[in-house]
Amino acid sequence: MKKITADPKGVLTGVHYLDGDFAIAEGALAAGCRFFAGYPITPSTEVAERFAERIPLIGGVFIQMEDELGSIAAVIGASWAGVKAMTVTSGPGFSLMMENIGLAAMMEVPCVIANVQRGGPSTGLPTLPGQGDMMQVRWGSHGDYEIIALSPNSPQECFDLTIEAFNLSEMYRVPVFIMTDECVGHMHERVVIPPPEEIELIERKWYEGPKDKYLPYKPDKDMIPFMVKAGDGYRFHTTGLTHDERGYPVINAECQNILVPRLVEKIKKNADKIIKFEEEETDTAEVIVISYGITSRVAIKAVQEAREKGMKVGTLRLITVWPFPEKRVKELAEKVKAFIVPEINYGQIVLEVERCAGGKASVIGVPHCGGGVHDPDIIFNAIKEALK
Repeated sequence: MKKITADPKGVLTGVHYLDGDFAIAEGALAAGCRFFAGYPITPSTEVAERFAERIPLIGGVFIQMEDELGSIAAVIGASWAGVKAMTVTSGPGFSLMMENIGLAAMMEVPCVIANVQRGGPSTGLPTLPGQGDMMQVRWGSHGDYEIIALSPNSPQECFDLTIEAFNLSEMYRVPVFIMTDECVGHMHERVVIPPPEEIELIERKWYEGPKDKYLPYKPDKDMIPFMVKAGDGYRFHTTGLTHDERGYPVINAECQNILVPRLVEKIKKNADKIIKFEEEETDTAEVIVISYGITSRVAIKAVQEAREKGMKVGTLRLITVWPFPEKRVKELAEKVKAFIVPEINYGQIVLEVERCAGGKASVIGVPHCGGGVHDPDIIFNAIKEALK
């Protein structure tokens, strides 16, 4: 392996040839992540390996925990101590994190979790791709809460969207997920890393008032409470129980009906600011292919072939999967004949498309159980059938 070169502060810049997993690690470091806790699991292990090698150069901490439960717990604690923190996992490791992901949502902990998806269920296909965790990331923990999930389709986006994930987590005090897959995680491509001064970073809102007046869950005008660092002399309490502005448990419906709507609405009301997608030729399309992650790259060949044959096909690539871009899908459903939704699972995001289409356009799923990517001809045939 080529020796890593970095400036005196340990921050990489310039043009590099990286796989998606390494690019996630570099994006996190560029975003200011200085704490990583994780447990090795294929195909995400390279992210942890890169952190283990790189983060000491920048004065950060890497710790291999005993399992995924400990990993996400350590990340939550590190974030409350005032540092940007993340973990990475895949498959069954992601399932093990779900309880503490709910805790992070309830405690409003800024943190980033990368999931390099593989084929499932259970141990499944550890070394082969899947996109079967897209509903789990949104609904995997119990109760009502909101998260943000981004889906890169290249190593460059793994770098860029990891920075975006940290910025969103800090801004909204919410767990943010990078939902990549084995193909993108192990794909080597050119990654451009700009100088640190050209990267826009966002920090959480720090409380600066009197220490005896601090309330850890008193929302500001934007519904986001201010934070302090544990150990800096502020008296505060945080818990997974339903709580008041002091963070003290209040076990009744009245408190629940104040707290939970805020956890949801702080994301929903900012959805237009959060959501990102790419679309092409949707204004004249009769059929639109909606895809994300590695499947969006596979679908390009099918779309190109369809256009060469005179078919009016547009594309909508989901960069932000959660919150779901329902407003745009509803708008497009008024104009098109059908949506084609290829994904490496047996039908997940297609259900959201169907819900948003509301019967105004046909929705055709093109499922794949995992272990590989789609044959573009199958996507092409679905486009052709939709236009009959």
